[in-house]
Amino acid sequence: MSSSFGTLFKVTTFGESHCPAVGAIVDGVPPRMTLTEADIQVQLDRRRPGQNKLGTDRDEADQVKLLSGVEFGKTLGSPIGLMVANKDQRPGDYGSMSQIPRPSHADYTYRAKYGTHASSGGGRSSARETIGRVAAGAIAEKFLLEEYGIEIVSWVSSVGAVDATDVDMGTLTRQQVDGCDVRCPDTSAAEQMTAEILAAREAKDSVGGVLSCVCRNVPAGWGEPAFDRLEAMMAHAMLSLPASKGFEIGSGFAGARQRGSVHNDPFVMKNGRLGTETNRSGGVQGGISNGEPVYFRVAFKPPATIGQEQQTVDFDGKPVMLAAKGRHDPCVVARAVPIVETMAALVLADLALIQRMRA
Repeated sequence: MSSSFGTLFKVTTFGESHCPAVGAIVDGVPPRMTLTEADIQVQLDRRRPGQNKLGTDRDEADQVKLLSGVEFGKTLGSPIGLMVANKDQRPGDYGSMSQIPRPSHADYTYRAKYGTHASSGGGRSSARETIGRVAAGAIAEKFLLEEYGIEIVSWVSSVGAVDATDVDMGTLTRQQVDGCDVRCPDTSAAEQMTAEILAAREAKDSVGGVLSCVCRNVPAGWGEPAFDRLEAMMAHAMLSLPASKGFEIGSGFAGARQRGSVHNDPFVMKNGRLGTETNRSGGVQGGISNGEPVYFRVAFKPPATIGQEQQTVDFDGKPVMLAAKGRHDPCVVARAVPIVETMAALVLADLALIQRMRA
């Protein structure tokens, strides 16, 4: 099983959704960096379940504990071990479903690959696995901000057919994003998104959405062509997330409808350096950052677990009606905001360390 991500700044996550704990080992964190559990807890608090009426009822504090790699509030340069306990597990909710491959879940594919699968909560395919990523990514964020001034902000830009339009990615802050439960800074769209999620929940259904993300102050020169291009690594990171179904950077698929005379980003002088007048490239050209903001979007499907009865079959092929139990999000995008931010940070921190080797 592949549970590691990164080359020099590397994270390995462990744990299942209903085991005693989840966590990560983070290798490559530079020494002598100030780091406390509180630095990591900020992003874990933003992703934790039970925050509001738009998400799951599972109530987890998700308090992180540093196990190694830090002494007297400073990193040692050795691997950082961190752990978060699972306290509000209810594996009994899944007893009647253990022999039924849930529609659009990973139960069948895990069994096809490994000959077994976690009997409750999706195991490693559950979004609970992302706790280790978020904790590791919070460390990466701190490194990037202190060393390079890099700011990473994600927000909900779509829920169902509702799209946000009034967003300035050049000045947007996390405080503005967190100004409402749905984490959309466009007030009008946020109200419609909230109504869409609550309607899906009332109908025992689910709804998908899209997250946008901007990484500001990324220096020019990061990215490793040909196979580890910056956008390729971002796509790898984002499409490794549970429920993600699409990735586009800069103009994305819309750019395919334009001509080069419209789509090209002309170069201009900006504060004594080369920059681009427009940014349809999304801050990346030839797989390498060009000094402009790196921005991209990630599409998430509707959560697979719904309360409505669905006609399916069990592992023996016998027809059954399934009404899933358990506590699940009717829409994942609001809680996925810090996950996307921290995964972007892991990519950029890794590329930063690789680029440092050339100095």
